[in-house]
Amino acid sequence: MTEPSLERRVLDALPITIYTVNLDGRLTFMNRSWGRFAQANGAPQLCDEPAVIGSSIWDVLTEGGTRTQMEQAMATLREGRATSLSWEFPCSSPTEERIFLMQVSPLADGDSVTGYAFSTVDITPSHRSREVLIDTGMALARTISVDRVLHEVSQQLRHAMACDAVAIALADDDSAKLRLMHQSGFADETAELERRLTPSWIEALAVGQVVTHTRHDGIEITAPMTSSEGVIGAVTLSVNAPPAPYRLDETRRVLETIAAETAAAIERAWLVRRVGHKRRLEAIGEVSAGVAHELRNPLFGISSAAQLLRFRVKDDPIVEKNVGRILREVERLNNMVTALLEYGRPNAIRLESGDPDAVWDEVLETQRGLLERRALLLHRTRIVPPVQCTIDSAQLAQVFLNLLVNATDAAPEGTDLTLHTAMLPNGAWRCRLHNGGPAIPADALPRVFEIFFSSKPGGTGIGLALCQRIIEEHGGTIALESMPESGTTVTLVLPGLQRVPELKGSSRLDARS
Repeated sequence: MTEPSLERRVLDALPITIYTVNLDGRLTFMNRSWGRFAQANGAPQLCDEPAVIGSSIWDVLTEGGTRTQMEQAMATLREGRATSLSWEFPCSSPTEERIFLMQVSPLADGDSVTGYAFSTVDITPSHRSREVLIDTGMALARTISVDRVLHEVSQQLRHAMACDAVAIALADDDSAKLRLMHQSGFADETAELERRLTPSWIEALAVGQVVTHTRHDGIEITAPMTSSEGVIGAVTLSVNAPPAPYRLDETRRVLETIAAETAAAIERAWLVRRVGHKRRLEAIGEVSAGVAHELRNPLFGISSAAQLLRFRVKDDPIVEKNVGRILREVERLNNMVTALLEYGRPNAIRLESGDPDAVWDEVLETQRGLLERRALLLHRTRIVPPVQCTIDSAQLAQVFLNLLVNATDAAPEGTDLTLHTAMLPNGAWRCRLHNGGPAIPADALPRVFEIFFSSKPGGTGIGLALCQRIIEEHGGTIALESMPESGTTVTLVLPGLQRVPELKGSSRLDARS
């Protein structure tokens, strides 16, 4: 028996089907994988090579669409309009439908085409991965809510990636800490799962690529989610039955792409929310300015009439008492009108590089009397060295003054306030002002930044709304926390530029000394 040539042994060892046909479409060669191809196409009688050499390829490829594509490809190659062609086609079996890639090149003798060389390879896994990416991309394109993004991604991954569980973490805006925001399939409690997966999330973000960890019950694959703005979060898949190495590589690539799509979708959802909030504030501002403008003249008229009445009947104590009440109410309404105009038609923001702590220094220096009147002690801790931000110092001072007034009003007389500033891992400047006064009621806390809402007697409900507007125009955030046992803390975060080599230590401003 003649030993097969090296070329034949190599072709038989390949996992792809290779065969050649003449110009009439009759088989002239096939490798060992041909039998599986013929069997999959429903032609078991054509599996034996000696029996099928010389048979027509059309006896195997009975599916009309595939035959038409092959005939057109052969004609194109014979006419010299291409050097090779390829396309994908489905191939059904009793258990599943698989996808193959068909490639064809001409066999030439000089300038004449004498036949064609075909190869087919099973690309079902990569085809399915591509479908997962397309389906996920389409699902996320319709989503403008962060919660919905997380739900869609989890559903797509569990359905299409054959994973047993999914966990998604997002970076906290304030501390940059990773927090578990969505999980599906894990048996762990939320706190325990977050604690266990945090090292994997941090590792994936640190190396900037997918990481894999083996556990006693399977493997966990984690991909980082980042954008041009910084860290978004991370996503982890858990698979109880580890896939083959080549399938694992495919899973890692798909997860990496989906993580990037998810990060983009989350950023888009955040942008939509910010734009919607900004438009709502602008609409409220326009209405507020219009109302204030219409009220100003009538208030001036009421004030003038009341003062004339006081002059005419100044000897009547009852009239004097009621006129005084009118004037006090007019003054209160006039203050509200001024605040409304300030909120509705704010000065244009003028951003330049500056140190927010220096703005605090000026506010605290000018407001020492505010602390002294209530015998309050302010403990100050600041960044060393300071953080440079793009700020409008005048408008930021207005925010700090408003927050300081609110804190001193709420603090019990003779107690302490704390003012702590720090730099976050993402380079942002953070400030926390705390007082130990009574907590803001839980039902009122979510509304404290709404215009016209105030829990303070005589408050206009405009101060904190104006603070939020100014901080958001700086690209920052403002938040309030309030607990009965610990008091109230307001937190400001402003995006930072760079640190400067100027040293400033901690200080204490004692209004009781």
